[in-house]
Parts: sequence; C-alpha cells; structure tokens
Amino acid sequence: MIGGDHRLLLPFAAICSAALLLAADTIGRLAFSPTVLPVGIVVAFVGVPVFLHLIVSRRREAFA
Repeated sequence: MIGGDHRLLLPFAAICSAALLLAADTIGRLAFSPTVLPVGIVVAFVGVPVFLHLIVSRRREAFA
C-alpha cells in the first residue's frame, strides 16, 4: 500500500497497528458486555485469515 520506502512504511505500520489494537480492544469490551474479551483473541480472529490468505496467494505466485 505504501511501498518500500522505510521513511513512510514505519510510521504507517505504527499507526495501522495502533488502530488495529484500539479497534480490537473496543470490540473485546463491547462484544460480551459484562465480561471483557482479551485483545489477543480479537486480533487473532482478524490475523489468522489474513495470514492464511497471504500464504495461499504467495504459494500461487510461486507456482505460476
């Protein structure tokens, strides 16, 4: 999305990861209102499908 320039990539990654953790914390607190769902569980629900998509798409590129 940003490219390979580390002057832009590092701040972009920091802002995106902070936004992801903020959203995960908000969802974890609001999903099951009397209890709090840990942030790691909510991030894993987002991260695992994205990680699997990256693995499958890279594998297709390698064999194509």
